[in-house]
Amino acid sequence: MTTTLPAYDEVVARFEPVIGLETHVELGTNTKMFCGCPTDFGGEPNTRVCPVCLGLPGSLPVANKAAIEAIIRIGLALNCSIAEWCRFARKNYFYPDMPKNFQISQYDEPICVDGYLDVEVGGETVRIEIERVHLEEDTGKTLHVGGATGRIHGATESLVDYNRAGIPLVEIVTKPITGTGALAPDVAKAYVAELRDVIRTLGVSDVRMEEGSLRCDVNTSLNLPGAEWGTRTETKNVNSLRSVERAVRSEMLRQASVLDAGGRITQETRHFHEDTGDTTPGRSKETATDYRYFPEPDLVPIAPDRAWVAELKAALPELPRVHRRRLQEQWGLSDLDMQSVLNAGAVELIEATVAAGTTPAAARKWWLGELSRRANESGVELAEIGATPAQVAELQGLVDAGKLNDKMARTVLEGVVDGEGSPTEIMTNRGLEVVSDTGALTAAVDEAIAANPGIADKIRSGKVAAVGALVGAVMKTTRGQADAKTLRELILERLGVQG
Repeated sequence: MTTTLPAYDEVVARFEPVIGLETHVELGTNTKMFCGCPTDFGGEPNTRVCPVCLGLPGSLPVANKAAIEAIIRIGLALNCSIAEWCRFARKNYFYPDMPKNFQISQYDEPICVDGYLDVEVGGETVRIEIERVHLEEDTGKTLHVGGATGRIHGATESLVDYNRAGIPLVEIVTKPITGTGALAPDVAKAYVAELRDVIRTLGVSDVRMEEGSLRCDVNTSLNLPGAEWGTRTETKNVNSLRSVERAVRSEMLRQASVLDAGGRITQETRHFHEDTGDTTPGRSKETATDYRYFPEPDLVPIAPDRAWVAELKAALPELPRVHRRRLQEQWGLSDLDMQSVLNAGAVELIEATVAAGTTPAAARKWWLGELSRRANESGVELAEIGATPAQVAELQGLVDAGKLNDKMARTVLEGVVDGEGSPTEIMTNRGLEVVSDTGALTAAVDEAIAANPGIADKIRSGKVAAVGALVGAVMKTTRGQADAKTLRELILERLGVQG
């Protein structure tokens, strides 16, 4: 039975959303968290494993110092307090992709606590409070085969790949985020985007959501104004910025529909479906799960030296918000213009395009204009549209050199996005180069003057603005490939008029 969902504006007028985000980041260390197995993405299943990450009897874990350094740097960048003493724990539960039947994680003594991350949404700064940042090992990956959906329902068999098991995993947990109202989906998206930028700036992970090195669990609940918080659901493993926003919005609409019908929200995990934008039930979480945490007996506690922590803090790179402010000043943008760049996810793209040799204004024009339009139409992130900063800079270079006009450049850009090659190759292959040779244009100009004697007489009588009509006529016969400036000068010259 199809349920009619209420309008979003109606939902936020009657309910207050509370959201929370649990973000998992796979660290880009060379080896796994507790053994020496490589961490490269891909590879034949179960070829990057050893007795330690498979949990074989008698194997002993050894903590990865590079991973500990990475999480401390993340905590410092998120304004967290770094624990003077903490330890690992065993989180006990059975799941096929958990080779030891427990996960080495942190429980009541995380390494980083009480931080925050500021994000810009709707021209306002929203502070997202961080509850904890802790370190654990990733699980393996279960593959359900033989069905149409890739999920366990309908599959004929399930396979487990343990290559990912044991990779260092940082979990960043926010405190409940309240007071965002209608902006809740946008705040969630902005937070994950900013967090991704911070971690990428630190160089501790490639944070590629499409490869699973950044995964987000989105908690959502609704309550009436002034009432206690509602029951939350947890949408698992959302894997794109756009999907984070859509998952929050979808759950707000679904939960409002359930509450309006007199039902109650079940505390459960949910699966987000990219194709429909809907969520469906996973497993119930209404009964508290006892993970039987206890200290990991095979690992010594972590006691980061204060001097070392101070050195790591002093060596932090320029963080994204500071970097963006500096770029805004260099590019001469207003707060509103910079917010448009940020909303489009174009800061790094424009910066790289400028570094490739073009002006900030030109780079911004292409990324926020034609390329943003195509990205929106295709439903993909701007960085995934198919054009690189180097290609955009090359395209603008052809315009600056007078080889392409604006209309032709847009046509070439379409070819770039469609994978036809570089701008120069596409221009050559399609024969799109601007004709600026006066010898080649003279005949077309004379034909236009002969065909439009009235306009020619107006120009001769001093009405020079009428030259635009003749320029348009020649452009039509040359399929838009004539250089407009050269045309204007040539027409006036042929008519004996000074411009």
